[in-house]
Amino acid sequence: MNMPPNLHELDTFAAVARHRSFRKAAAERGVSASALSHALRGLEERLGVRLLHRTTRSVTPTEAGERLLARLDPALREVADALADVTALQAVPAGKVRLNVPRPAARLLLAPILARFAAAHPRVQVEVVTDDGLADIVGAGFDAGMRFGESLAGDMVAAPVGPPQRFVCVASPDYLAARGIPRTPRDLLGHACIGRRFPSGNLYAWEFQAEGQPLRIDVSGPLLLDDDVLMIQAARDGAGIAYVYEAMVADDIAAGRLVLVLDAWSAMPSRFFLYYPGRRQLPTALRALVDFIKS
Repeated sequence: MNMPPNLHELDTFAAVARHRSFRKAAAERGVSASALSHALRGLEERLGVRLLHRTTRSVTPTEAGERLLARLDPALREVADALADVTALQAVPAGKVRLNVPRPAARLLLAPILARFAAAHPRVQVEVVTDDGLADIVGAGFDAGMRFGESLAGDMVAAPVGPPQRFVCVASPDYLAARGIPRTPRDLLGHACIGRRFPSGNLYAWEFQAEGQPLRIDVSGPLLLDDDVLMIQAARDGAGIAYVYEAMVADDIAAGRLVLVLDAWSAMPSRFFLYYPGRRQLPTALRALVDFIKS
C-alpha cells in the first residue's frame, strides 16, 4: 500500500505550482530543480494523477493540480502560522524573513539599516527581493512587503518606514541652458522627458498639484526607463528632465550636477509602509525586523 504524501511533499508541490517554475521553487528552497522534479514525479505516481503540465518552457497545474493547490494553500498557511506561534516563544529571534520591496525603497530605506539589523540579530536571515510590481506577497511566499500607503490592501497590518518621500523634476544645467526652464507642468509637453514604465506595462503620468488639486501630465521624450538610477544618470548626462525621488538626487542637486525645476508644483509626498498579513502572533524574526524599523 502506498504511503500518503507527507507535508514536505505537499509544500514542495505548492511552491512549484505557485511559482509555475521548478527553477524558482528550487532557488527558494536552496535545492536543485532536478531534485524537485524527481520528488513531484514520485508524488504524482503515488497519487495516481498528474498534477503538473511540464514543457521545456513552462510548468502549469493540471485541473487536479489547481484543485489541490486551492485546498492546500490555506492549509499550509495555517501550519506556518501554527509553527510561527511556537517559534515566537523563543527568547532570541531566529529564522528567515522574505521581503518583497520596490527597488527605490530598498535603496533609500533598507540599505542603510540592513547591516545594523544583521549585527543585532545574527540568527535572523533577511532575504530582500526587489520588485517594482504590486506582488501578492502571500501567494508568492513572502513574509512581508513594502509599498506606498495608498496601494495597500485593507487586510494588511502596516508600519510606516522612514520619512515621507517626494518626487521632483530635475535636469542638468546644460540641458536647461539649451532648452529653457519649464515654468508650469504643462511646459513639459515641449521638453524631452525621461519616461517611466511600470512592470505592468503602464506608462507613468507625472503627478503635480496646482492650487491644492492634483494634476497629471502625460510626458514624452527620447528615453523610456524602469529604473531610477538609470533615469538620474540620463538626466545628469543631459538627455532630458527626470521625475525621481528627491532623496535619490539630493547630493546631485547640492553639487550642482542637477537642477530642481517645478519645485512649487510638486505633489504631496507619500510614505512607504512595511506590511504583512494580520496574524495572532508574528514569527520572532519578522517581529524583530518590524520593531527594528519602528525604532
